[in-house]
Amino acid sequence: MTFSHDALIFSPRDVDLSQSPLAGKVDAETYVLGAFNPGMTRLPNGNLLLMVRVAEALKTPIRDQHIHAIRWTEHSYALDAWPLEHVDTADPRKFMMRGGGWKVMALTSLSWLLPVELNADGTKIEQVHYDKAIAPRDSYQCYGVEDARISKVGDRYLMTSCSVSPERHSTTLYSSADAMDWQLEGIVLDHQNKDMLIFEGLIGDKFFAQTRPLGDLYFAYPPGSEWRSGPSINLASSPDALHWKPYDKPGIRPHAKTIATARMGGGAPPILTDEGWLTLWHGVEPMGLVGVYRTYWSLLDRDDPSVVLKTSHDALLEANPALTDPIKDLMYLDNVVFTTGIADAGDHYVVASGEADLGCRITHIPKTAFA
Repeated sequence: MTFSHDALIFSPRDVDLSQSPLAGKVDAETYVLGAFNPGMTRLPNGNLLLMVRVAEALKTPIRDQHIHAIRWTEHSYALDAWPLEHVDTADPRKFMMRGGGWKVMALTSLSWLLPVELNADGTKIEQVHYDKAIAPRDSYQCYGVEDARISKVGDRYLMTSCSVSPERHSTTLYSSADAMDWQLEGIVLDHQNKDMLIFEGLIGDKFFAQTRPLGDLYFAYPPGSEWRSGPSINLASSPDALHWKPYDKPGIRPHAKTIATARMGGGAPPILTDEGWLTLWHGVEPMGLVGVYRTYWSLLDRDDPSVVLKTSHDALLEANPALTDPIKDLMYLDNVVFTTGIADAGDHYVVASGEADLGCRITHIPKTAFA
């Protein structure tokens, strides 16, 4: 499918690290590994806001036979060092600890969130709000704040993010009246339950959200089942957006007949259309280091979002190498598009995605694509 507009709007070269929350607080030189996976919402003034994940990494993480990582502390930022013989550095985004009974890793970057204001159709940067950046504030965020998703429910903006620490890999909630000044509400989903997307509207009198808990063990479906065992997009409800109960019925599950969505997770927060809740999600085909990420869509029943009315088995969006070609010298991954936001724009939707874990992509998708 071709689109009337499909372009990178923000990349690592657009970030001014002299205005980073880490500036002057890390005793080492840093660079922007990626500026990507932007949450998106429409501001009261009609412009669009991207909440960009900035992964700020050490320029020389390996020195003196040790690999280093950045960690937030109550007073500043610390550099932690691990002997090289104790780690595996195959993935440029992280390093794995050798030995032990569990998968244990640390990151080569620390992420924070940067508000970038765009014009109404997402084709031009209006202002980068460094003074409103969101950085770690508590020990459960000491390795960073990642992958914001923003929903407007009534007159309140709700933003979920993934908070990373040795304590847990959790989902945290922020709230705001204007999408610029955010209050941290705390942890709302526990360890490795992430990709939390709050529906943009109540169902009955409850908030609803898509979630994606992870694990290393899944039980098999019976032979001949249409479903494939593995990560799925689950549902939860809440009276107040703070206390969440898992929904008894399953949500969106991987189909047995295709490997392209063998792993899946939420993308953009579900929005209500005349036909039901439109949800964009990612499917991952196992391949290479991280897999091939594509964006798909489903339409859910407006009263019971566990009921899938329609789904896309063909990808809506795929990685587009032409978009990243001007910054190909910065690339460390390919075959990844990770959709994180959607906004109504009349006859089309403005869709925000992370491209190649590197930059922010804006795509205008006609509403007819979801017919």
